[in-house]
Amino acid sequence: MLTEERHQMILNALDGKNAVTLSELCSLLGASASTVRRDLNHLAERGLLIKIHGGAMPCIDKFSFGEQNIEEKSHLYNDEKTAIAKYAASLIEDGDFVFIDAGTTTEKMIDYISAKNVTFVTNAFVHAKKLAQRGFKVFLPAGEIKLTTEAIVGAECVSSLQAYNFTKSFIGANGISLSAGVSTPDRNEASIKAEVIRHSMNAYILSDHSKFDQITSVTFTDLDKVIIITDKLSDKKYLTAANIKEVM
Repeated sequence: MLTEERHQMILNALDGKNAVTLSELCSLLGASASTVRRDLNHLAERGLLIKIHGGAMPCIDKFSFGEQNIEEKSHLYNDEKTAIAKYAASLIEDGDFVFIDAGTTTEKMIDYISAKNVTFVTNAFVHAKKLAQRGFKVFLPAGEIKLTTEAIVGAECVSSLQAYNFTKSFIGANGISLSAGVSTPDRNEASIKAEVIRHSMNAYILSDHSKFDQITSVTFTDLDKVIIITDKLSDKKYLTAANIKEVM
């Protein structure tokens, strides 16, 4: 049997199923385990399936390359974002040195922070104003303003953040996927998020359920490098790959 034929049979076997085992595929293809493993590796590298222990599962991720602006995002999943924001805010303690990313869910956090002796760094100028109005010490990094997300971005921003060591960081995302990790459409924003995670004792991703099984242009961290706070998972497969807190 040709390699291409085996690959198509594997994909056909996954159609409509949650997973298939290695032994099932060996029997179906009349091939050795080592051959099927090579096939699975190849298909996984092409993003056509997800290789798991003892078999494979279908890749149901949706690719998205556009990005909504802040105004459009602010009308989506408000109850879910509020629940996520409340829980995230409860994690901030007196004495923390915290990074808060730009975004609608991270902005909601600010109203629910009860700790007092906290210093913040944020790349969102709207967040900085709200934090300062609440009496917190706030630092803004240098950089270029991106109006669609109301964020400060660019190489200067990344450089400004390299000197900091955060006790906690709260970061937004556009896509969460088993195959592609945590992603965002903008390379400049991805660089900032990745830099912050490298300099954080605890890095939290704040994402409602709609961001799961989504892939956007640039991956900025792996699932096992962060803690994800979401409203409710529709697919529990993520619980084996990431530390996830559901708040609804």
